[in-house]
Amino acid sequence: MTALVSRRSRRPKLFPSILLAGFLALAPVIAAGPVVGQDAAAYRLGTGDKVRITVFGEKDLSGDFDVNDQGVAALPLIGPTKLAGKTISEAETQITASYAKDYLVNPRVNVEVLNYRPFFILGEVKNPGSYPYVNGMTVVNAVALAGGYTPRAKRDHVMVKRAAKAVAGEQEVGEDAVILPGDVIRVPERFF
Repeated sequence: MTALVSRRSRRPKLFPSILLAGFLALAPVIAAGPVVGQDAAAYRLGTGDKVRITVFGEKDLSGDFDVNDQGVAALPLIGPTKLAGKTISEAETQITASYAKDYLVNPRVNVEVLNYRPFFILGEVKNPGSYPYVNGMTVVNAVALAGGYTPRAKRDHVMVKRAAKAVAGEQEVGEDAVILPGDVIRVPERFF
């Protein structure tokens, strides 16, 4: 009975240490959270995105809409609305202003991305092609989706062409670089 009591009395002392150790182990993951959130806040809508637009108190004006190949979504009452190139908050402001102009008094609008446009991976991966984007994706996650590297892959020289900065061309990135929707990843071949 004494051994049982002494084990129980040690448990509360160990618990805070275990909790602290667990928190310290997760600290890099927690710290990475806001970076992904900042990237998501800076995300600009584009062709192939599917958005949910909610006009509060107006069920008939709310729904799921596709951004078509011209960067436009066809919204009830206000018609075709250019969303490509806009951030979520810019899209909300534009749609709110459009509804407030002729149709609603003090409309409240929320825009949410349901499906992001795909990213593309080329070169020395087992299954090159386009893949659906997942929030917080990195180069190594994208390579894993594409079946992994081929034996000839030059892993330390992965190139990415950002959809948001297409004129900038390709840039070399590490395996932990964040991938955004529409990005094109190219894994070059090593020669030796």
